[in-house]
Amino acid sequence: MLNRRTFVTALSTAILARPAILRAAEPLTLWGPPAAPSIVLTQAIASGALKDIAPGATFKSWRTPDEMRAGLSSGNMTAVIVPTYVAANLYNRGLGVRLANVMTKGLLYVVAPTGTVTDIASLKGKRVAVPFRNDMPDFIFRRLLVTAKLQPSDITIDYSGTPPEAIQMLVAGRVDAALLAEPASSAAILRAMLAAGQTLERAIDCQKAWAAATGYTAIPQAGLAITDKLASQIGADGASALQAALENAVQSVNRNPAAAAAIAAPALELPAPVIERSIAFSNLVAERATRARNDLTALFETLAKDDLRIIGGKLPDDRFYAL
Repeated sequence: MLNRRTFVTALSTAILARPAILRAAEPLTLWGPPAAPSIVLTQAIASGALKDIAPGATFKSWRTPDEMRAGLSSGNMTAVIVPTYVAANLYNRGLGVRLANVMTKGLLYVVAPTGTVTDIASLKGKRVAVPFRNDMPDFIFRRLLVTAKLQPSDITIDYSGTPPEAIQMLVAGRVDAALLAEPASSAAILRAMLAAGQTLERAIDCQKAWAAATGYTAIPQAGLAITDKLASQIGADGASALQAALENAVQSVNRNPAAAAAIAAPALELPAPVIERSIAFSNLVAERATRARNDLTALFETLAKDDLRIIGGKLPDDRFYAL
């Protein structure tokens, strides 16, 4: 017969046998760009899935790659969606940053007036707006130009400081096309239609162009980087719990874009209809870094063909893959 002492002993043993999920030492801020993968972070927070590991977790948006790098390097940002090559670069430079997962398989498009651009080769002689010089979109675009056998002199690249600047250049007719990530490409198409009566389209799906050029079917473009400090605070079980929350969140986002957009709109400071439209074109995932390693290695090797310093001088070793 189960008496009180036996019950208490059994319960205590069961509790002690459970893996301890440590909490972050201070309220956790999840950082991300004003881009589609951040929709998953806002969904995870709103769902309450992080309450055990990070009660009171919040989301903040970084606006430029320089801000993001400075935050990671200083330790002020401990969980950040970054271009995956940035995580590799910082890790190889000994800055205590590792990659937990991949959060998109690619969300880059060349947006242009309907019927004016058909493929990368058709950009010859045209002027293209590209945000963030010497960052992931630029690196991918330049590699696509090389595989299409286009010389730097064959097109004119106008670099912009932010995606909204590139959108403005395109809508104003100052460039023929713009390289944009979601949700910026959706924003450009909607803005041109509503404000100027122009019809723009995603003329080139860079994911398909990348597959045709390299043979690799995915561009693991961005993922969640975590610092060694955070990893030590929450432990392996905490990191796995964070990953599980993001896996559930991305399913919710892809299943119900309208609801996810309503949650993300205030945080990303973008209209909900733009965010909702972008989700179908964002290839959102929450894939553990170890499972995405082959895709990541292929991307890093391809980028390193232009300059090995892009990834910090070498391929990252096993420890880089935090989950």
